[in-house]
Amino acid sequence: MSTATAPDLASSGDVTTPTVSVVVPAHDEARTLHRTLAALRTAAVREVPDVVVVANGCSDDTAEVARAAGVRVVELGQASKAAALRAGDEAALTFPRVYLDADIVLTPGALDELTDTLRTDEPVVASPRVKFDTAASSWPVRAFYRAYEQIPYVREGLVGLGVYGVSRTGRARFGQFPDVRGDDLFVQRLFAPAERRTSGGRFVVAAPRDLRNLVRVRTRTALGNAELGGAAPVPSSARASAGFERSTDSTVAALVRTARPAGPCGSASTCAPSS
Repeated sequence: MSTATAPDLASSGDVTTPTVSVVVPAHDEARTLHRTLAALRTAAVREVPDVVVVANGCSDDTAEVARAAGVRVVELGQASKAAALRAGDEAALTFPRVYLDADIVLTPGALDELTDTLRTDEPVVASPRVKFDTAASSWPVRAFYRAYEQIPYVREGLVGLGVYGVSRTGRARFGQFPDVRGDDLFVQRLFAPAERRTSGGRFVVAAPRDLRNLVRVRTRTALGNAELGGAAPVPSSARASAGFERSTDSTVAALVRTARPAGPCGSASTCAPSS
C-alpha cells in the first residue's frame, strides 16, 4: 500500500483543520472520478473535507486524476472495495466520516448538510436523498426507476446506494469493514430505523443505459442482500444486533404494487362494496 499526500480539496492552499473525512474507494474510475471530486468543491461550502481516494487494483489513471484534484491518495494493488474502505479508514483524519462511491455526484451544499446531520454524540448513519439520472437510459429502464423512486424505502428510509456517513459514535458500532458486496446495506442494518437520518441535498446516481445492464445491477444487489441475509458469512455480532434479513423480495413486491395499473376506483385496490 502506498500513500501520497496532496493539498486538501477545500483548503485553497491554506493549512486548515478538516471538519469531515470523505473516503472514496475507486477501481478504474478515471473517466468518472473527476466529476465526483469537482462536485465535492460545491458540495462543501462551510465544511473543510479531508478527502482520501483509495485507488484499488487500478489499470488506468485513477490515482493521477485524484492527485490532480488535490486530494490524498492511497494505492492498493488488490482490486477490493472492502480493502479500500479499510485502508481509507486508516488514512482518514477526522469525524464525521463519509463514504462516497467514485461515480456519485453530490449536489451543491449536500456535504455540508450531511456533515451537520452527523455532527452529534448519538450513533447515527445518514445520507442525502437519491436522484436517479435516466437521461441516457432506455424507456424500460426509465420506467423501472419511475416506479422504484416511489417505494417508501427509497423515498423515506434509503441510506446508502453510493454515499452514506456515520457519526463518531456510529462508526464505533463496528470494527473493520467485512468482505461483503453491499457495504452500504451492511452499515445501514447496524442502525435502528430511528438512528437512520436523511440529510438535506441530493446525490445523483447514473442509471444503467439499457435493460441488460439494469439486470446486472439488480442481480449484484440481490447477491449482496443474500450475502447479508446469511447465505455468506458476516460478523455474528453485527448480524445479531442488526436483525439482518433479505430485502430483495420486499423490494420486488413493492415495485409490483407501485407499478400495478389503477383499478376502477383510481387506485391499485379494488372498489369497496357499496352498502
